Amino acid sequence: MSELVTGEAVALELRPAKLPSRALAVLIDLVVAFTVYILVTLAVVASTSSLDEAAAAAVMVATFVLVLVGVPIAVETLSHGRSLGKLACGLRVVRDDGGPIRFRHALVRGAVGVVEILLTFGVVACIASLVSERGRRLGDVFAGTLVVRERVPAGPARFVPPPPPWLVGRFAGLDLSGVPDGLWLAIRSYLTRMGQLDPQVGQAMAERLAGDLGACTGAPAPRDVPPAAYLAAVVHERQSRDAQRAFGGVGVGGAHAGSNGLNGPNSLNDPAGPAAASPHVAPPAVTPPSVAAPPVTPSQGTGFVPPA
Repeated sequence: MSELVTGEAVALELRPAKLPSRALAVLIDLVVAFTVYILVTLAVVASTSSLDEAAAAAVMVATFVLVLVGVPIAVETLSHGRSLGKLACGLRVVRDDGGPIRFRHALVRGAVGVVEILLTFGVVACIASLVSERGRRLGDVFAGTLVVRERVPAGPARFVPPPPPWLVGRFAGLDLSGVPDGLWLAIRSYLTRMGQLDPQVGQAMAERLAGDLGACTGAPAPRDVPPAAYLAAVVHERQSRDAQRAFGGVGVGGAHAGSNGLNGPNSLNDPAGPAAASPHVAPPAVTPPSVAAPPVTPSQGTGFVPPA
């Protein structure tokens, strides 16, 4: 199975669509588009019978561009890469990094598709798909997109490993609204596969993802936390917030318990680390040794590995 690889060299579980399924999806889209075009043309001819030949020709050209070019572009943009034919065949158009397409991607695919699909009856698109390793036509090459299969056989489930207990709730004050979906996808894919990577490659990849995540959140990753553990803790924090918004209760694993955000003693800039207790928030009671978080040791700082 050929996999899609992001810019961070993380393989995603997306399979590029083959030529037969893509051809069937395009055929369905063309049948629907030409049916709509014929109906609209009949209505336009009936309503513009009083115009001269030049005006009638201009109206027909505008109708052709609007129905056969503009409507498919709008459909792909609004549906994030799922046209009627692709939806029926279980396909979807995505960016090269696995993220959803935008208007500019759909515009380039539609403009190039006029030449390689409509004007050449699909011959150029078929040749380009056969030559391309991932079955991309010229529109996909120029737009930086890829058609992938959404309905694939279910494989073994991959879970994101939980962060160390002493990191749970430490990043409750981070602003995660500026993190793009593509970066979340890359982080989750790395965390589920870091046990299969070479240690040096995995460490370099974790440092790069942690740097990108720190740039998006506005708070760099703390130096006393391993990059992989930092990524797992932030993903856990996001899952906790999603669960709290969905169910209105405490997030996953009680990630916010005992956390004071970025302004408390558990903030990213506090050298005391997560084991320090806040005298302004916590009651004046001594925490039992069995409950207090263990201090960070060099072995803990580099020994974050996912569960088997």
